[in-house]
Amino acid sequence: MKILSFILVIAIGLMSNATLAETDNLKDFAQEYFEKFNKTQAPNANKQDVEAYLDLLADDVGHSHLPWVVDDTRLPDGKGKMREGMLFYLGAHTEYRAKLLNVFTFNDSAIAIRYKKTAKGKHPQSGQDIEYSKIFMEVLELEKNQIVVIRKYHE
Repeated sequence: MKILSFILVIAIGLMSNATLAETDNLKDFAQEYFEKFNKTQAPNANKQDVEAYLDLLADDVGHSHLPWVVDDTRLPDGKGKMREGMLFYLGAHTEYRAKLLNVFTFNDSAIAIRYKKTAKGKHPQSGQDIEYSKIFMEVLELEKNQIVVIRKYHE
């Protein structure tokens, strides 16, 4: 009986360590996501920065950014649509700063990141000045170590 109890304690300890490792890995993934996304927003961002960010996403990624983009349906060309939108705005910022405020992990299937973003620039189509400072939250749903849905909110 003592051996069985000992084995049970070890098994529980190993499962706890695995859960902690998953949480740490998700937090590392969240940090990588945040860093790669921010590189795409910098004044000196380039196509390679966009591609490095897109490498984290599934091909059929769904994306919403309320209130402008409300449909986060996963479509076969989701990553292609993200690329098209990101390249349209590439280099629009003349100033950009972001600070990660919080990371929340939910088992191995979701991450929420909260950050403050300050930006200035010109809208690529209208040429109007852009300037804002807001708190954002992104909820990232994961499958097989890739982001499959991004839901973006801001204050």
